Amino acid sequence: MGVIVGGCLWWFAWPRSDYVRHVGWAIQQPVPFSHQHHVAGLGIDCRFCHSSVEHSAQASLPPTFTCMTCHSQIWTNAALLAEVRNSLADNRPIVWARVTDLPDYVYFNHSIHVSKGVGCENCHGNVARMPLTYKARTLTMQFCLDCHRDPGPNLRPLANVYDMDWHPDGATPHPADLMRAYHIGGRNLTECSICHR
Repeated sequence: MGVIVGGCLWWFAWPRSDYVRHVGWAIQQPVPFSHQHHVAGLGIDCRFCHSSVEHSAQASLPPTFTCMTCHSQIWTNAALLAEVRNSLADNRPIVWARVTDLPDYVYFNHSIHVSKGVGCENCHGNVARMPLTYKARTLTMQFCLDCHRDPGPNLRPLANVYDMDWHPDGATPHPADLMRAYHIGGRNLTECSICHR
């Protein structure tokens, strides 16, 4: 009997585990890019590399010439950056491995989320503290629905959307005030365009 119960639990829990979903795993990339060094260390804003995040569904990845803005001046001969230099010389983009890969049937728009005060950290974790980027959250449908059912606690002032170390303080508006300011609510927040076309 114990074996059957254990087997049923394993069958139910295993596919939902962080191990199977690769949460916390650093993904091998063509260049070992460190957000910790570039963001926390050098203070580069997310939007410098992810330039379309405010205006597009996609956050975008930087073209090689963005990397070479700095690396034509510093670390110019570092073996670690050979792929970046080759990419520019050959006029071919670097093919980065996806860290967060949503199913094809999911439509996610970055711009609407950041314009409504959802911080990057809510979904991606504190990327500024990652020496190598890894998937910090499961990003399952349940993860999304939990936020859509009660978005208030996940909102922050627009000035703090890209601040990975932001925490609410006494001056932070109440979640209900943020929801009113961003015009969130007044409809069924759990409906999505995928299920209701």
